[in-house]
Formats: sequence, C-alpha cells, structure tokens
Amino acid sequence: MGSVNNAGPIRVLVTGGSGLVGKAIEHVVQEEGGKHEGEEWIFLSSKDADLVDVGQTRAVFEKYRPTHVIHLAAKVGGLYLHMRENLHFLRDNLKINDNVLQTAHEMGVTKVVSCLSSCIFPDRTTYPIDETMIHNGPPHDSNFGYSHAKRMIDVQNRAYFQQYGHRYTAVIPTNVFGPHDNFNIENGHVLSALMNKTYKAKQDGTPVNVWGSGSPRRQFIYSLDLGRLIVWVLREYNEVDPIILSVGEEEEVSIKEAVEMIAQSLDFKGKMLFDTTMSDGQMKKTASNAKLRRYLPNFTFTPLQEAIKMTCDWFLANYNIART
Repeated sequence: MGSVNNAGPIRVLVTGGSGLVGKAIEHVVQEEGGKHEGEEWIFLSSKDADLVDVGQTRAVFEKYRPTHVIHLAAKVGGLYLHMRENLHFLRDNLKINDNVLQTAHEMGVTKVVSCLSSCIFPDRTTYPIDETMIHNGPPHDSNFGYSHAKRMIDVQNRAYFQQYGHRYTAVIPTNVFGPHDNFNIENGHVLSALMNKTYKAKQDGTPVNVWGSGSPRRQFIYSLDLGRLIVWVLREYNEVDPIILSVGEEEEVSIKEAVEMIAQSLDFKGKMLFDTTMSDGQMKKTASNAKLRRYLPNFTFTPLQEAIKMTCDWFLANYNIART
C-alpha cells in the first residue's frame, strides 16, 4: 500500500473534489474498486470551505481529521481569463496552497499530493520538458500569476521535507479533459469549450469559430486516466520531487486536429473558422513522461479520439446547455 500504509484508519481528504479531476478520482475510488477496505474518502467542494481563508481551511481539516490529502483546489480559468486577471490568480492560489500545506503540517497529515499544471514550465526552453526544468526560467506571460503560484507548491514541498521530513509531493498533468469539465465557452478549458462551441454551431447551422490559428500543439490526458494515476501516486510514489502525468510525446496533437476529432464525435459537418486575431498562447509545451514510464511501463492511456467521444457523450447527456 506504499505511503498510505500507516497505523490507524486512513482518511483521504480531496480538496477541489467536485471539479474535473476530483470527480474522476471519486469515480476511480467508488466505481472502479480504487478504495481499499477501511478507508474513508472525503471530497470537498468550495461549498464546504473557502480555502483562501485560513480559518475555514483549519475548520474543515479539524472536522475531517485527514491522514492524507489530495490537493486539487485552485482558482482556475481559461487562457483569456488568466490574461486579464494574473494578479488574482497569483494571490488566491498562493493563499490556497499555503493554507492547505501548512494546515496539513500542523495537523500531522502523513502525505499530501498536490496537482500542478504544465503551464508552470519555462516559456523558453528545450523540448521535451521534464520534471527537472520547472524553475529554469519564467513561464509564459499569458498566465504567469497562476504559474508562479503553482511553482511555489514544489518549493514548499521541498522545504517541508528539508525542515520536517514530510513527504509531500506534486503531480504535473498535461491538458486534462473529461466528464464534469467546465464547458463554458469563455472560461472553460480548450477541449471542453470547443465541444460546447461545436455543439452550438451544429444546432445553429453556423461555422465553429476557433480562437487562434489551431496550430498550438498539446498533450491531452483523459480525466479518468489521470484519476487512476493520482491514486497510484498517493499509494506508491514516495519521492518529494514532482512527477509528470501525461501521454507520450508522440501523442501530442494540434488544436486543429483536436477540433476535427470533436467534430467527428458530435457529427458536425459544417465549416471551421480560425480567428487569428485571438492569442494562441504557448505554441507547444511538449512534456516527457519518461519518469512515469519508469514506474509504470505498462499503464494504458485511453486513446484520444475515444476519450473525446466519451466526453462529448457525457456533455450531451448531462450538461445544461443554457448555462453558457
């Protein structure tokens, strides 16, 4: 059972438990047999506590007394919201992360697994990116506030280990998508926003207007695959240094290719227009999953087209289209 094997009952607190990745972990734990006998898993949402507030953070930890924490909670948004509100993303995420990690320390939590983002890597770098390169230069200007706040989790993890011996660690997923994503066209992640756009274009008989040139390339990871890997990290991964959780470099696709997969999944036959007056953001951030493969050489990722089809089906069945 790896790091989770300690005396007494196991209580895993998942912050951000109602979001995309939290729901995926909940599915893995509750529906796929990921929960071990005697364990208790608590999935928090923002309704349970505002983690920007240290008092509310302390109160929710005292209520549930976790032995382990998966820290997913963050102030997040799409590219254009980040570009407008870098200061808010910086300040809120610094507070959230410090409150969670320090409260975990004060209350004797055995292990914390925090979730970072591939946007933390330097804008100017060599490819593929790996875990040793996080702090080698400034991140892309578009979301520097969020990126620097996320980087600081890695710094804090190393400091907690140096000063107290805590094995707090972090995972770095590439672009995540799946059921329970934010499908808001303005502020959602790229694939989910494009799914909503394509659905609406099909309903209205109009072209899909894609922001940017469609040229940027990304590695996409299906949320349920990520959920399975994070549960593995909690149980078996004992390094303080972070680990990239991603499909391989060869699985990277352009935004244009991803839109075409969405169109196929939603049976959209119309035109696609690429608005080059809108920012592309970072053109590529190719990440190496070599470290993950050293640990899990046989892990099977869901093929991208299949995962996009399952996400589109979930969107059609569950999402209130009128909300956006």
